Amino acid sequence: MKASCLIVPMLALMPVAALAQDAPASDANVQISERLAAVLRTGRSVVSANQDLINDPEIGDKGLTPEVFLEQVNERFEKQTGKAILSDTLSPLERELAEAQLAAMRQVIADNQSVINSPGVGFKGFIPAVFARLTNEHFAEAMGATAKVKVTAPLDLVRNRKARPEAWEAEAIKDYLRQADWEKGKPFFEEVDDNGVSVFRMLIPEYYSESCLSCHGSPKGEMDVTGFPKEGGEAGELAGAISVTLRR
Repeated sequence: MKASCLIVPMLALMPVAALAQDAPASDANVQISERLAAVLRTGRSVVSANQDLINDPEIGDKGLTPEVFLEQVNERFEKQTGKAILSDTLSPLERELAEAQLAAMRQVIADNQSVINSPGVGFKGFIPAVFARLTNEHFAEAMGATAKVKVTAPLDLVRNRKARPEAWEAEAIKDYLRQADWEKGKPFFEEVDDNGVSVFRMLIPEYYSESCLSCHGSPKGEMDVTGFPKEGGEAGELAGAISVTLRR
């Protein structure tokens, strides 16, 4: 039995011009944040696409090495965007961030080879959400205070304590992303003061797709394959958000 969730990224359908808000934020910060989210989503989608292979108990060595995984990530990203992840047009900072994300993904896949290749085991728990959390942790270690990416959600939907929203995220989700009149797919961003330093914060909403409902749908409270109670969610409802912090 597989557990795979392709969360709908509505942001990909919106031009940058449509993201303008009253809060001061440079186009560069918006572009960088969107790109960080896009690369992370591509990695998650590759994990999702390989779920049947990963969870196949009849196959030991899956051949899903870090090199093969990153090749699939790069191919999928270029197919979706028309540009390579390490495009020649990137700024020095964008290249540094992209290289750190790819290195983090490589490390996660390398660290989990024994899990991925476990023979005789079906569902292994190596799902897109786990991959994203581990990737973001390695990315944070590499980038320090410069940049941080986190997948979070409204507090009532969070399953892993490490993904719980901190104060700014919780407030932005409640006051903006969860409001009935908030434009679907529109991110919320602003410059905030952190001990005298201006920091760019952005929340990019994500929504349940049909593939998410086997774990997050109905009946609410029923245990899913991962051992968590289902949330009773419906396709199109807010599932969470990608939180990006840039300190420049």
